[in-house]
Amino acid sequence: MKKLTHELTYPGATVEQVVAMVSDPAFREAVADYQGVIRKTVTVSGEVPAKRIEVEIVHGTDRVPSFAKKFVGDEIPIVQVETWSSDTAADVEVTIPGKPGDMKGTARIEQRGDDVVETLDLAVQVKIPLVGGKVEDLIVGLLAKGFKAENKVGLTWLAGEWS
Repeated sequence: MKKLTHELTYPGATVEQVVAMVSDPAFREAVADYQGVIRKTVTVSGEVPAKRIEVEIVHGTDRVPSFAKKFVGDEIPIVQVETWSSDTAADVEVTIPGKPGDMKGTARIEQRGDDVVETLDLAVQVKIPLVGGKVEDLIVGLLAKGFKAENKVGLTWLAGEWS
């Protein structure tokens, strides 16, 4: 099992602005487009304390190491489901449909001085004998890359410069 903690920092933003941004399907689609995914679907439903955000993205495998291609196939679908128990706290579950493994954890949004920080804490577990650890490393890398993309798009989004 691998742990991933990633902080997305938004200087000068308010908690309300970041909460509105992460709840906006157009923002989640912009993040997926920035990552160059093959397909994407974003659904936001319900209200706090049971607001649910589901993001399904499909990555190609052109940059996946050969040892992993036989496990993941030609595409890597990733489904991220966030269940927000408050405006600033969620349980997060990420799955790769049809593959052995899961990622579970939390997301928190908080004010830290002049910045708003979204912290994602996830545990990644892949149950494949011998290569599970390597696949976990690959998934942690994909998730970290996705969170960095989300932060970059978010900074532009909050500045009103995203088109």
